[in-house]
Amino acid sequence: MAADQSREKIDYTALRRKLDEAQAVLEGAQVLSPERRREVLAERARALAESRHEERRETMSVLAFRVGGERYAVPIDAVDHVLESKGLCPLPGAPRYVLGALVSRSRVVPVLDLRQVLGLEGGGMSDLTRVVVVEVSEEFFGLAAEEVDGRQELPRADLSHPPPGPFTFLTRERLMVLDLVQLSDPAVVGRG
Repeated sequence: MAADQSREKIDYTALRRKLDEAQAVLEGAQVLSPERRREVLAERARALAESRHEERRETMSVLAFRVGGERYAVPIDAVDHVLESKGLCPLPGAPRYVLGALVSRSRVVPVLDLRQVLGLEGGGMSDLTRVVVVEVSEEFFGLAAEEVDGRQELPRADLSHPPPGPFTFLTRERLMVLDLVQLSDPAVVGRG
């Protein structure tokens, strides 16, 4: 017990100060005030956000697919999901460019036949195995596709003006990016 009583009380404040001094020596004596630390972190966050914003401006993300032997794409931001064309129900009295409708995520989604809209030669219904469901102005519709190639990043420098029709861009590899606003307008689509 005598040994226990001989222990001195520990001065935690002095100990913390010594640890802070040692940390400053290890860091090269560069101790930042809390205000300066916040400024540095804010500058880093701004620089990181700007670099990400610049990167987004340099490329365009799209979902590419094939219809009638041609390659098309839609902006990835407009894609809700992709599903199989099984369960497609015909809509009696619908225009030729409307293949039918699917029930998807508790809503009825009309499905367009781009072959009819764009005047493409194509096979039968069995060739259209996928439906790309897109959203435009809170309205959903599907685009029947033979094959979905997946997500692609298109360099903005490679995008050029498209031929007349419901397109926004054309790439050097002849991938046409569809104008979904025009495709959602029955007056425009009905002319195809």
